[in-house]
Amino acid sequence: MILAVLLPWLSFILRGKIIQGVICLILQITLIGWLPAAIWAVASLLDGRNKARIKELNR
Repeated sequence: MILAVLLPWLSFILRGKIIQGVICLILQITLIGWLPAAIWAVASLLDGRNKARIKELNR
């Protein structure tokens, strides 16, 4: 979670979402774009966790 806030682009790349990571890096280069990039990374991380939890419950 800390990684998603501090380095959002790296969070995407480590999860295998290369294109989203590059887009996030371009957004993060601007100081104004850092906050939306961090929010996007955290939301994506939580969404991935929720999808995994739902998949586990369906078994």
